Amino acid sequence: MNKFKVLGFALAIFIGGFLFVYGEYDDSPGAQLLGLLIVVSSIITLIRNKKRASK
Repeated sequence: MNKFKVLGFALAIFIGGFLFVYGEYDDSPGAQLLGLLIVVSSIITLIRNKKRASK
């Protein structure tokens, strides 16, 4: 897998985590949900790409 893709997914996970924490601080459930969706979708896509690359 390309190193830039992995770096991009790591950055997306970091931003999603930040958005989740900021949403808690700001008392915004919508921001928390977006942060959670970003983190989960990035992890799932990263795992799928890793499985495809190993075949």
